[in-house]
Amino acid sequence: MAAVVAPGVVPALSRRRGWILVGMATLTMAISYFDRQTMSLLAPTVCEKLHISDSSYGDLTSAFSIAYLLATPFAGRMLDKIGVRHGLLGAVIVWSMVSAAHSLVPGFGTLFALRLALGVAESPSFPAGTQIVYRALPAAERSRGIGVLFTGSSLGAMATPFIATALYNWLGWRGAFAGSALIGLVWVPLWLATAYARGARAALDTPMRDGGLRIAPLTMLRHRAVLRAAAVVVASAPMIGFLLLWSSKMLVDSMHVRQEDVMRYLWVPPVLFDIGAVAFGDLATRHRRKQRASDETPPRLLLGTALLLAAAIGAIPLVHGPWPTVIVAGVAMAGGGGLFALLTADMLARVPPSAVSLCGGLTAAAQSVAYIIAGLIIGRVVDATHSYSYVVVGLAVWLFPGCLLWLFWKAPPRYVEAEA
Repeated sequence: MAAVVAPGVVPALSRRRGWILVGMATLTMAISYFDRQTMSLLAPTVCEKLHISDSSYGDLTSAFSIAYLLATPFAGRMLDKIGVRHGLLGAVIVWSMVSAAHSLVPGFGTLFALRLALGVAESPSFPAGTQIVYRALPAAERSRGIGVLFTGSSLGAMATPFIATALYNWLGWRGAFAGSALIGLVWVPLWLATAYARGARAALDTPMRDGGLRIAPLTMLRHRAVLRAAAVVVASAPMIGFLLLWSSKMLVDSMHVRQEDVMRYLWVPPVLFDIGAVAFGDLATRHRRKQRASDETPPRLLLGTALLLAAAIGAIPLVHGPWPTVIVAGVAMAGGGGLFALLTADMLARVPPSAVSLCGGLTAAAQSVAYIIAGLIIGRVVDATHSYSYVVVGLAVWLFPGCLLWLFWKAPPRYVEAEA
């Protein structure tokens, strides 16, 4: 099938300016993940002080995901309409305020409500990031840009153990929440300096045109590129979410690591997630450059390789001690980073340009669905078995159906941009 020509393009930026904007999008992702990961790092202490069970903690992780699920498609649609510059600025300010309010919680109910609020406030982060990559970089560079964008989540997760633990040791768990929220305010002047410059304004604000194509949310939800991407997200997000949200509790509960010492270990999986996202994004860019223009074949070998790496999570019960555990977890996270980079770059190449943020929001919503279900199940399995072995093996098995669907379901044609 012939590729579809997209008649609307944005003004081209210099390579340097384009990558600066991608860097800012990556930083935004890092801040959003830092704010949400502070809860998971402090979970052992928060659960003890507020008398929250493992099942209830699973409900808290699902609360964020429920709100994120419901809000993200609308956030993506909003960003496609009003633009990413103002939308992202407002979102960061609001979620920083919600993060700070975590320091005042008296119990489970208030904390549950704040996790819902944080999910709504952070819902524009990933759709905005995908739109920035799409607008800031030429088509040939976007797979690499998506790989870099995904490092933001793991950079935030990697920074959390060090910064939040230092704040915890200095100010206690309530002070750690309040202090971590201030980081978002540092981002604001950087965003104003980069995204509000003249060239960046033109690139980020110019409306995209799709020749009358329908881009309603329900229409895009049925788009084959979105469905293929969502299949991999649903398959891989529970594994990634578990390693991001439950690793601190697994180390403290199963391996008797002290709360103050978890930072020694938890930086490893996010670093390897970064390596996987960047490496597979770069390999996808090289793969695309070697293809003929008429060749619509997705990078199946790359995704299959990332799948096998991600399945390494099932080997965690075979190792002993915190360091072997986090190394195996890191290998799985490298595969997860590769899966996310590959599915997102391939999807964005096959959807209408004016629906980029919307489609990013839809896949983020699929991730939230997976987090909600996984959070509810994981907490109850751990409560019932007092072990994480059944969880990690189940997560490894769950990877395969969705990824195999992506590998064997024929991809729709790519959009080829017309010249400006």
